[in-house]
Amino acid sequence: MNRLFVVNKPIFRSSNGYMGYVKRKYNTKKVGFSGTLDPFATGCLIVATGQYPKLFQYLKKTPKAYSATLWLGANSESLDIENVDSVKIIEPVDKNKIENALKELKGELTYYPPKFSAKKINGKRAYDLARAGEEVKLKQITSTIYDIKLINYCHPFVHFEATVSEGTYIRSLGAIISDTLKVDGTLSSLKRLNEGAFYFENEKSLNPLEFLRIPQNIYTGDTKFIELGKKLYIDYFESKENGEYWVETEKFFSIIEIKDEEIKYKLNRVHKFIN
Repeated sequence: MNRLFVVNKPIFRSSNGYMGYVKRKYNTKKVGFSGTLDPFATGCLIVATGQYPKLFQYLKKTPKAYSATLWLGANSESLDIENVDSVKIIEPVDKNKIENALKELKGELTYYPPKFSAKKINGKRAYDLARAGEEVKLKQITSTIYDIKLINYCHPFVHFEATVSEGTYIRSLGAIISDTLKVDGTLSSLKRLNEGAFYFENEKSLNPLEFLRIPQNIYTGDTKFIELGKKLYIDYFESKENGEYWVETEKFFSIIEIKDEEIKYKLNRVHKFIN
């Protein structure tokens, strides 16, 4: 069964581990997800079954929005509540300083990812090296912080929301805010509100054609050529410009690439959405 939907991942479950529950619930062996959430994080996680996981790279998944709580005075090597090693009682911080610290993050931001992350170092996950006590040296990355705002400050907890580009580490944003305020700090909660056009709606089944980030192209030839995976010719396409497109037949849709008037299948014979 092909199905595209959004789950609300619970706290302290890995994204991959939660797929076991999804498999049982929908009685399927083929399931995939896009955009890993940390175990302590909750919220929007895009899931697909059947053929639909192949579509992840073509979906409108950015920007992403998060709601987070920064615990001032707490210290954690993983920058979240899974590894808190000390908590200090600190004086309340001026709210204006917090707001200014958030504003400084807007725009292009270059920083180091957390040591406890899925980044690979010589083929090994950074979090595996960190947990083994080995040295972790990660390269800087650049993210775009489209918007970030203070929602509430109830000492020692700073609640904020951020809209960011794909691959942004909100735990690192929390660490940068703490450093700016010159105090220890770690995230005590993190929830992903949405991924691009995807929001949690009680696991409602979604039509993938409404979420593709590539344009549709109209094919005027014999649709059996597409359904049988035969060679396609540029003369039968409404748009002849280079690029990736989706095209449909009565029962299927395919993703193709046009390059210098040559047609290449990227995905073929994907069953159309049936509600």
